[in-house]
Amino acid sequence: MNEGELGAGEPPRTGSGRPVRPWPAATVGLLAVFLGGLNISLVVIALPTIRSVFDLSSSGQQWLVSGYFLTLGLTLVPAGRFGDQRGRRNIFVAGIMLSVVASVVAGFAPSGKWLIIARLTQGVGVGIALPQVFGAVQRLFSPRDRGRPLGLLAVGVSGSRLAGPILGGALVTLGGEQGWRWIFLINVPLGIVVAGFGWRLFPVAERGRRPDLDLIGALLLMGGLGLLWLMQGEQWPGLLRWLLLPAGLAMLVAFFYWERSYARRGEPIFNLGLFRIRSFALGAFIATFYFAGYEAIYYLVSEYLQQGLGHDELVAAIALMPLAVGTALGSVAAGARASRIGRPLIAAGLACGAVGLAMLLVADLFLPDPRSPHAATLPLLLAGLGGGLVTAGVGGGLVIAPNQTLALAHVPPAQGGSAGGMLQTGQRLGGGFGVAVVGTALFTSLDRTGDWLLAFRIPMAVIICFFVIAFVAVLIDLATRSRSR
Repeated sequence: MNEGELGAGEPPRTGSGRPVRPWPAATVGLLAVFLGGLNISLVVIALPTIRSVFDLSSSGQQWLVSGYFLTLGLTLVPAGRFGDQRGRRNIFVAGIMLSVVASVVAGFAPSGKWLIIARLTQGVGVGIALPQVFGAVQRLFSPRDRGRPLGLLAVGVSGSRLAGPILGGALVTLGGEQGWRWIFLINVPLGIVVAGFGWRLFPVAERGRRPDLDLIGALLLMGGLGLLWLMQGEQWPGLLRWLLLPAGLAMLVAFFYWERSYARRGEPIFNLGLFRIRSFALGAFIATFYFAGYEAIYYLVSEYLQQGLGHDELVAAIALMPLAVGTALGSVAAGARASRIGRPLIAAGLACGAVGLAMLLVADLFLPDPRSPHAATLPLLLAGLGGGLVTAGVGGGLVIAPNQTLALAHVPPAQGGSAGGMLQTGQRLGGGFGVAVVGTALFTSLDRTGDWLLAFRIPMAVIICFFVIAFVAVLIDLATRSRSR
């Protein structure tokens, strides 16, 4: 018997044998989500410094950011299913501690290659831990009550985006030439604390039947997604790069047929029938495109202010604060209302995000002389503080927690980990895809124009398009439901 099969009279228990207390466990989840987000926001701020230290190419820079998303995203679904079947505590702690070890390696990395390897390993560790958080919420809270804990987890994401740039900017500025190393080493004490609380408060494995793991399904899924992801790499020769596409698609087709066959005799790594749940399928689509834009905002604005306008990490951190603050405020406001208001809340959030970034783009069109980049900074920051990034941030808060709540509302608790893992996979792979696409658009535009102020506009328009795609999907869903009544 696994966690999802327990009845109401047999609650999950901690290692001490006591029933798991939902809110303390959710708070540990908040800390884990915060740590995972911190691994992103710290690196984005310190990226220009790391680039100069190791003389990284544009491809190497993107691997530091998007490679983390890749390994995190590839690990989520198998780790989530493993937690569904074998209990969450040990897996959660193992993932956090793997991330801690990888942070130590990154902090003492002697070269760019070692740093990239450590970043990929960090992603694996966080990818192992995060599905256990969402699986625990799915198990410990009823569908009606999940909005608040999921809102709390969304606050953890925005909190890391608020603290990360400020903390990263301070560490890099005060630490001198070696300051960038502390953005990785700071994860070590934080990770040990999270692992300790997880060991005490998370549910342990339940006694009873332990189904066999679908290892072939896991390898096919990870291989297919990984090959498609590698197409973005500029290091591949032209023909080889395009051969990755059919190879990746073939593995995903093989995964589909294998899962259908395996489901007749066992429990697959991911139940494809979940995509027949309309709310889950739509939620995964929205998450992918929304996070493609959301993660790319941090990357683009940080690059623009530091590389384009010549400012240090602290200025970039201050400029990004409105986005994180707005997301935190929106998450708190939306978490408890997600089940009651539903999709219109998500549509409003996506509209706010697109409008907010459009305001920032319009402000950029009327900036002072492009040949005076420092003169452009104050109007740009005021545009963000005065509405652009705040509006986009509030929109994010109205999207993230409500979308998770509605997407998982009809998912059986026994599959909460794998479903939450798939949802997070969409978010993380979407985020990495967005960073890669926006980074490519930025540097391509820069090569053609030679002007950062002009090059900034095309990738910002790409981010807005990501939000619009998700917005249109929500509108279609609302219109279809309205006609069917």
